Amino acid sequence: MAEGGNDAELLKEKANKYFKEKDYENAIKYYSEALEVNPTNAVYYSNRSLAYLRTECYGYALADATKALEIDKNYIKGYYRRATSNMALGKFKAALKDYETVVRVRPNDKDAKMKYQECNKIVKRKAFERAIASDEIKKSVVDSLDIESMTIEDDYEGPQLEDGKVTLKFMKEMMDWFKDQKKLHRKCAYQILVQVKDLLSKLPSLVEITLKETEKITICGDTHGQYYDLLNIFQLNGLPSETNPYLFNGDFVDRGSFSLEVIVTLFGFKLLYPDHFYLLRGNHETDNMNQMYGFEGEIKAKYTAQMFQLFSEVFQWLPLAQCINSKVLVMHGGLFSEDGVTLEDLRKIERNRQPPDSGPMCDLLWSDPQPQNGRSVSKRGVSCQFGPDVTERFLEQNKLDFVVRSHEVKAEGYEVTHSGKCITVFSAPNYCDQMGNKGAYIHLRGSDLKPEFHQFTAVPHPNVKPMAYANTLMQMGMM
Repeated sequence: MAEGGNDAELLKEKANKYFKEKDYENAIKYYSEALEVNPTNAVYYSNRSLAYLRTECYGYALADATKALEIDKNYIKGYYRRATSNMALGKFKAALKDYETVVRVRPNDKDAKMKYQECNKIVKRKAFERAIASDEIKKSVVDSLDIESMTIEDDYEGPQLEDGKVTLKFMKEMMDWFKDQKKLHRKCAYQILVQVKDLLSKLPSLVEITLKETEKITICGDTHGQYYDLLNIFQLNGLPSETNPYLFNGDFVDRGSFSLEVIVTLFGFKLLYPDHFYLLRGNHETDNMNQMYGFEGEIKAKYTAQMFQLFSEVFQWLPLAQCINSKVLVMHGGLFSEDGVTLEDLRKIERNRQPPDSGPMCDLLWSDPQPQNGRSVSKRGVSCQFGPDVTERFLEQNKLDFVVRSHEVKAEGYEVTHSGKCITVFSAPNYCDQMGNKGAYIHLRGSDLKPEFHQFTAVPHPNVKPMAYANTLMQMGMM
């Protein structure tokens, strides 16, 4: 046993080394090997839990933290890890319970006390929001805005809409203005939001487009508030236009600290080219995520809580999937927890809401592919993982060729799985300033719909750290 324990410790040390180097995949691999040798060590589970947290596998992180506590119920770090996992999943009451335990055991731990108070505030606020939501049918922020009477001060030198309309000149000026870390006048921001809400609310949940033989579209994955990398995409691939259409596949905001600049730029292009610029909702265009990962904090810091409310309303109208030439289906997350879902089912989704915990709308935003057949419990703790056989059956039933999705960091910026039938594209290079991954985008041409991959690397950005506006619990638990 001592010999085995020794081996396990060596494996743990190796894993710790990889963890320090931010190579979380290898860290997970060696923690797992240490656990094979010694499956009764709470520390190994707890360490692997933290590595899973760093790779956003919140479901696995939660399971490992729970296992650590089953082995040793006095292991304080286990409660911390489990609380962080539950916070990441928006399960605030469960997190609060674990923070309570830590505070009880360590009454003088300032950090624990602060986390407990912060979590308690969120739980109370959620209860209050639920109470008032059931009291009245929610009015739109738009009804309480008087944009016309907002004055643009004489000393404001930034871009302004022309007769209330977005133009290419305005877009170019705004992108430069943002690049210099300057703030768009709130009147212009509100004008864009109100107009884009109106435009999106008229779209179906499943957008269907046809590319002619000679046309191509560029599909981008997650951009996560990495504004300077977004500008780089436009530099490399050309600005959006009627002859250079784009589809951005969700997760525009959160984590990166220039989410406002990213989303306002994307919304501006949507207004400028409504039929040649497409946006789909990601799992981060939701209130729970925005509360934890920075977008809500960023909008409150740069503008107001009221403006965040309006963003929240707009996000609910983002379409959930897009079908190209009746052959390629694009969505942020992936396929479904059960067989038999059709394109007609997607057309019928009532999307103007926060996503439910299960069902097709949840799956479109949250699920992930896996290499083995069948389905399994999601590593994220939401939706499921689906195998090549699931993809095959879905495509066959709906007469499709392949699916394109995003939602996961890939070292090369993209990954082709399920015999070419399931493609992942991710467009936030060196994600969170620490993953070292490339970004990528895809060209699809009407003539053959064969994906062409283009990779790019991160560009420098001003010295504002990712997660600068995130909930303090996530900053400490995650970064």
